[in-house]
Amino acid sequence: MRKASPENRILNDGRAVRLAARSGALTGNTAGLALGFVQGNLVVLPEALAGDFLRFAQRNPKPCPLLGVSEPGSRTIPELGLDLDIATDIPLYRVWRNGELVDEPGAVDAVWRDDLVSFVIGCSFTFEESLIAAGLPMRHVSRGDNVAMFRTSIATKPAGPFQGPMVVSMRPLRPADAIRAIQITSRFPAVHGAPVHIGHPADIGIADISKPDYGDPTEIMADELPVFWACGVTPQSVIAATRPDFAITHAPGCMLVTDRRNTEYAVI
Repeated sequence: MRKASPENRILNDGRAVRLAARSGALTGNTAGLALGFVQGNLVVLPEALAGDFLRFAQRNPKPCPLLGVSEPGSRTIPELGLDLDIATDIPLYRVWRNGELVDEPGAVDAVWRDDLVSFVIGCSFTFEESLIAAGLPMRHVSRGDNVAMFRTSIATKPAGPFQGPMVVSMRPLRPADAIRAIQITSRFPAVHGAPVHIGHPADIGIADISKPDYGDPTEIMADELPVFWACGVTPQSVIAATRPDFAITHAPGCMLVTDRRNTEYAVI
């Protein structure tokens, strides 16, 4: 995964990030960009599968908290941003055919179809603003890396053809910071909420914590624990498992940055 360049760190609102992605100026991950603005994972499927995926997301709210759904064929979701084009405003996309990843373009307008329905799913980058404000270190943000993500042995609840393993994102924290992180992220159920696991990666099917399935490796210090949150990349593991004939997603870490504020999704 290509990293966001230092000059990209000045992108401080959702529209600025989208326009940078649309122009091709931004090609890397969006962690740490536009702090305060909600970021989202993307899943685009043919309308014939949209109802089943909607039920899948509803049955799996931890990894798939829905922020918005488009009308068939529409490339916008007005409640997430007025100047927003689903097909161009993400730094890097993934195109899937029969469950196989076939391309990673910077835009998907060339393969867009009138029957496509877009789902935007909450992202843990949203609650990172509050973690950072509380003084909890986000090592991947400070280093300009993509967050480490892993496929697990945690099964999702099936709906129609959709089923497969949950994906988690991992952030290393000292024990006291992990407790504080639980308290903070519990206030954000719409963007994955509290962690699903702490410590012992093998307990959730992760054989080697130094080799993430998505994103960049993150060093875990001797006084730290790996803390795992449900991740919106889960639909990509489900797409690989269930093999729909066509799908589009974001590339892991390259999110759709919206005009919605993180504070809108906080539970007081």
